Amino acid sequence: MCGIVCYVGSKPAKPILLEGLKQLEYRGYDSSGLAIHDGTHIECHREVGKIAELERKLNNMDIKGSIGIAHTRWATHGEPTEENAHPHRDQDGNVFVIHNGIIENYHSLKKRLEKEGITFRSETDTEVLAHLIGLNFDGSLSEAVRKTMSQVIGTFGIAVIHRQSPGEIVVARRGSPLIIGVSEDGHFAASDVAAMVRYTNKVVHLQDNELATLTVKDFSMSTAQAKPIERSAETVEWRAEDADLNGFPHFMLKEIYEQPETIKNAMRGRLETGEGVPKLGGIMPVWDKLKDSRHMVIVACGTSYYAGCVGRYVFEKLTEIDVEVELASEFRYRKLNFAPNTFVIAISQSGETADTLAAIREAKRKGAGLLGIVNVVGSSISRDTDAGVYNHAGPEIGVASTKIFTSQLTVLNLLAILLGRHQKLSLTEGVEAIRALEALPDQVANVLSQANHIQAIAEKYYKCDNWLYLGRKYNYPIAMEGALKLKEVSYIHAEGYPAGEMKHGPIALINPDMPTVAIAPRDEIYEKMLSNIQEVKSRRGPVIAIATQGDERIREVADDVIEIPQTLSFLNPILAVVPCQLLSYYCASFLNRDIDKPRNLAKSVTVE
Repeated sequence: MCGIVCYVGSKPAKPILLEGLKQLEYRGYDSSGLAIHDGTHIECHREVGKIAELERKLNNMDIKGSIGIAHTRWATHGEPTEENAHPHRDQDGNVFVIHNGIIENYHSLKKRLEKEGITFRSETDTEVLAHLIGLNFDGSLSEAVRKTMSQVIGTFGIAVIHRQSPGEIVVARRGSPLIIGVSEDGHFAASDVAAMVRYTNKVVHLQDNELATLTVKDFSMSTAQAKPIERSAETVEWRAEDADLNGFPHFMLKEIYEQPETIKNAMRGRLETGEGVPKLGGIMPVWDKLKDSRHMVIVACGTSYYAGCVGRYVFEKLTEIDVEVELASEFRYRKLNFAPNTFVIAISQSGETADTLAAIREAKRKGAGLLGIVNVVGSSISRDTDAGVYNHAGPEIGVASTKIFTSQLTVLNLLAILLGRHQKLSLTEGVEAIRALEALPDQVANVLSQANHIQAIAEKYYKCDNWLYLGRKYNYPIAMEGALKLKEVSYIHAEGYPAGEMKHGPIALINPDMPTVAIAPRDEIYEKMLSNIQEVKSRRGPVIAIATQGDERIREVADDVIEIPQTLSFLNPILAVVPCQLLSYYCASFLNRDIDKPRNLAKSVTVE
């Protein structure tokens, strides 16, 4: 949640900071602000609402200075108001700070500071940081930040400037991501590569309890205990154009259409078709233990959790491994008793999801092996796990995840096939599975070619206030994901259910104004899904069926049919979710929702 971007260099800071904020708006869009140092004083401006509001405010202002910090906020403490927007300053107006995360002991710190005569202007936890840094400043900004770090409990990614330190920005991290960007024109810091990829692809990842001082010519890093750190820059694979709309009206639609390519990217260089064995170099450090493991736990949140639920069925089909799937936000509060040689797989788009990070750290304490499936190279989960697999899907800007979900499913299938070939799958079965994977990009493109048909179905039903999504086995998690997508971007109430459970309660809701999306490809449970559809129809509920191409039987019972190509049953979810994504997108479009920035949501949930 929230976005940070900082710049110190030879160019004017204002346009660079505003451009960076626009690229980070998916991380928070309640309010925004910036502070720019011109060498003598600091000019600060804040505004409620989206970045465009701040940009309008600054449009005709000639703000001097080539060093500055900027922030876009997703509210945690205090409502979205100008007073609560970042940057926050100390009592004397010397310190300006921006902050992602939560200061857990801010209430006690605030009470102490108020007794010392400090007046607070906001309801935020961040303001205590500004006042503490101001009080701790004794000529060295980095030491003031270091001392403040020792006084606060909680998570933070912070950036600080001081009126009396005109040539530097100090940044620090504990549990909330911060990345340093290195360019010929200066240095950047941001919570996400997207904010600076237009200016540099050379980055250094700040790790927990580390801080850095950025100047025009260089940067230095150290631990919270003042021990110097040397770390080489990495080259990121994202391109500036990846964060452009490229003619699409919304990033969500663009990213839905990118899925044939992102599925290819998840498999690129990883398939040995003739041997029926995927190659996953990222898991080789733990391969000797992993191939003999018989127990896995998948931990994730939101859409990534539903990917894990699909993964459980796939692992049960292709391997001899027992798999559990846990919501990361609940995982560490349970009593964990791992079987010997258990592996915990953490799935996260950003690699920074706070609850998932907390889950794997708890699993590590209990002795489990750790694997990560993440999209962001160098992210916290990629560093805190023993091994893992990158998605290589490029940036996903739309808050509602689409292409990362199908990429995650692809990676889970690759991992399951690899383990299966060492446990139970024959050469023929392995080759069949890989060939089916190779066919997926063209098959997804086939589904996307029906977009106009899906749009027409959405137009028919978008005014309905309640939807039901039904699926069985591999497609039960897709019912939940489909319902989640509709809720996220259209604000229509929707429920995803295992179809066999419908008669145990939800069937009471069925009526002519409540469409049911039934995911019913021709597989081993097809007949049971047909029976569930009949139960809905007998109560006059409209049915939208997602079915295998050429299925005439389902056309006799469903009101509307969206076809997906024939594939292996455990790969159907990758195809079946695409119509669900498009239905959600078009319903939201007809309702004039802010599709890429749904209310109350943020892309990367970095607070618990």
